[in-house]
Amino acid sequence: MQLSRICALLAAAGVLLAPAGFAANIVADRVVAVVNRSVITQNELADRIRTVTHNLGAQNVPLPPADVLRQQVLERLINEAVQLQYATDTGIRIDDAQLERSIERIAQQNNMTLPQFRAALDKDGVDFRKFREDIRGEITMSRLREREVDSRVIVSDVEVDNLLKQQKAKAEAEQEFNLSHVLVQVPENAAPNQIQDKRAKAEKALAELEGGAKFAQIAAAYSDAQDALQGGGLGWRPSGRIPAVFLEQLEKLAAGSHTGVIRSANGFHILQLNEKRSKSGQVIVQQTHARHILIRTNEAVSEQDAKASITRLRERIVAGGNFEEVARIHSEDGSAPRGGDLGWLGPGDTVPEFEKVMDGLKIGELSAPVKSPFGWHLIRVDERRTADVSADREKMQVRQSIRARKADENYEDWLRQLRDKAYVEIKPEEQP
Repeated sequence: MQLSRICALLAAAGVLLAPAGFAANIVADRVVAVVNRSVITQNELADRIRTVTHNLGAQNVPLPPADVLRQQVLERLINEAVQLQYATDTGIRIDDAQLERSIERIAQQNNMTLPQFRAALDKDGVDFRKFREDIRGEITMSRLREREVDSRVIVSDVEVDNLLKQQKAKAEAEQEFNLSHVLVQVPENAAPNQIQDKRAKAEKALAELEGGAKFAQIAAAYSDAQDALQGGGLGWRPSGRIPAVFLEQLEKLAAGSHTGVIRSANGFHILQLNEKRSKSGQVIVQQTHARHILIRTNEAVSEQDAKASITRLRERIVAGGNFEEVARIHSEDGSAPRGGDLGWLGPGDTVPEFEKVMDGLKIGELSAPVKSPFGWHLIRVDERRTADVSADREKMQVRQSIRARKADENYEDWLRQLRDKAYVEIKPEEQP
């Protein structure tokens, strides 16, 4: 599970926090949409609309018309329902223990203990049980995306080398772009008249932009992308993560300006360049050559059992046992055949809990048991060095950018196909 992705989703939603008194009175409920074997109710829709309204207001983004906002929010709820049902049907389960560990980490990232975090939620009028289930849903969808999309993305060495050559030839490797976007999605195998309707929608969005509307407002009103209700912000992206058809136009833009309508395989796009920056020079970092032993926690192995096991292994090593041999036999990590050897590690290469302890060890020192999201570790530092990792890091970043770009494109296509296969019935609105 990629916790950073979940935290980004939570941050985009204001960590699901809304001011006390923000919730409206509950009214008689009714079904507004049927999605396969589940339903979306009016109260669910109204609750999400209030949250989105609050978050857009906090960003000073003008709201789209009420009917447009309702349709956008309903589409997001339908997409979530389709994904969550598919995840359940295909065996993805987030048990209570996994959920509690994730909430603990969210609390830590907010510099709070779990009781303090619960108190903060309560103070802001957020029901903790609903919050837990929202987090369970976000984790479930993240796991689903990783399994169905991210894990199937393949980046070849040839792709990396070719992009590096292109970047160096055009001096693009030094460029990063802070972007926002509008995506008007075109269904797979769309008829010509459908394509024309989608193009007209994109052109209408562009006309409103050129008429002075804020980009975030247009994204919230017109975009079919998952980030539409957060103003369409994509954040910083290196040039390697941006398709060539977009990059060609972005290079001509000044900060704060936008492209025209751009056609891609997924639909019609409008991009806004918020900022552009350059990166250059050597990247000098301290690297640590470390080994570790890992005992994982899972449904069959509790935190207490894993900690007891790693503690016994530490006692064996302290009493004269060979670290490498113990790692080969007992470690539940891919590094076990190498005696737990993780190679040279730089800042950010491991999870924060692991890195903090590793950085505090002397050469040859064995750590106490260390807890991370993966389980319990023993860490030993063998060497340290200062190195220029510019070339290695550039290659790694290019590979990551290609993978991320492919994953983003594949995810939109996968979600569209999943939605097309689902039974969705949207009920007509009740007239006042």
